[in-house]
Amino acid sequence: MSVLWPALLAGVSTFFLGLFVWVIVQHLLTVEIPSTLKHPAKLRFLHCILLYLITLGNILEKLRICSMPRVLQFVQDLILIRKNPNVVVTDTHFGTVPVRLFKPKEASSKYRRGIIFYHGGGAIFGSLDTYHGLGNFLAHETDSLVLLVGYRKLPDYHHPVLVNDCLNATIHFLKNLEILGVDPSRVVLCGDSLGGWAVATVTQVLTNMPNLPRIQTQVLIYPILHFINFQLPSYQQNKNVPFLTRDMLLMCICKYLAIDLSWSDAMSTGAVIPLDKWKKYRKWLSYDNIPRRFWSQDTQPEVFGPFNEAAYLETKHVWSAEISPLLADDRIIAQLPKTFLVSCEHDILRDDALLYKKRLEDQGVPVSWYHAEDGFHACINLFDKQPFSFPCSMKVANAVACYIKDI
Repeated sequence: MSVLWPALLAGVSTFFLGLFVWVIVQHLLTVEIPSTLKHPAKLRFLHCILLYLITLGNILEKLRICSMPRVLQFVQDLILIRKNPNVVVTDTHFGTVPVRLFKPKEASSKYRRGIIFYHGGGAIFGSLDTYHGLGNFLAHETDSLVLLVGYRKLPDYHHPVLVNDCLNATIHFLKNLEILGVDPSRVVLCGDSLGGWAVATVTQVLTNMPNLPRIQTQVLIYPILHFINFQLPSYQQNKNVPFLTRDMLLMCICKYLAIDLSWSDAMSTGAVIPLDKWKKYRKWLSYDNIPRRFWSQDTQPEVFGPFNEAAYLETKHVWSAEISPLLADDRIIAQLPKTFLVSCEHDILRDDALLYKKRLEDQGVPVSWYHAEDGFHACINLFDKQPFSFPCSMKVANAVACYIKDI
């Protein structure tokens, strides 16, 4: 027995070390770091850690020990949150949905602005704790009451649980604005990445609920707004740029929408797109709507793979506006509130924001837009994570806060 324990320890150590070496090799062979991104070594290190955790999670999932999302969620729960002495934080539930309220400690003689925030994370990670710093920042910097929604995620919950939790928490908030001390004319709906998708979806649903206070502004931070055309310029240019590569994006999409991962190749090549649907929706989905300055010399025209009917039948639900809010009717789009869009140059989802910007503007919706030239996906999450923050992280956080302060 005395020999067994050292042998077991050596075997486990060798496994973890070998896995880390494999991850580094994979990173160096596949990941691209654009020359304009600042602190590339730091970005490589952080991406290797993320890739290591995902790979370890996938191995444990195949061994039926633990699911990959649970591995990421376990690690993120180890992150310590920082308290802000100027902000009062309250954990509670709106119905069955866990939420966290951030309120400036300093008393106010009038009702405050209200910010409802849906966090990102691909429905796999992201939590009330990982976005605690951003909640503190927005509450303090904008003198607002911030509601952070802790919606249910994978592996136990798939679409539409996430968006339903966000919608239900939002309705509860809107019905209790006076109790919470929020000005009904200054309610902001905000979110990043998949949270930005939830913002777009919930805001569209609320247009059919006239009895509720109206959302004054929606703020979408590098959102995903459709699950159809993966051949847009940004999907080509940034498919291997951290933190959201094309493979990682498709993995999150398939898991969240309960699509078998075997169909991801057909989705990426456009083999799931029927000709009749493309003729109807290309006016909103085509790369022709992306300003030419965002095209590169390597940008290829959209050439979809041979249509695969089986793949289409497995993925056809992505064509509903409830899943791809970019496809909403003009009647719905025209009713949306003024919008602030944030995009990042080195983000695979950059062009989703650009397509939505055009849709909104075509229907007369006022749009403000901030584009981070040195930005990448999920950069705002690192704005307070020294020494792992980037210049673009603080730029995006400040841009959002500055816009909201003017409401």
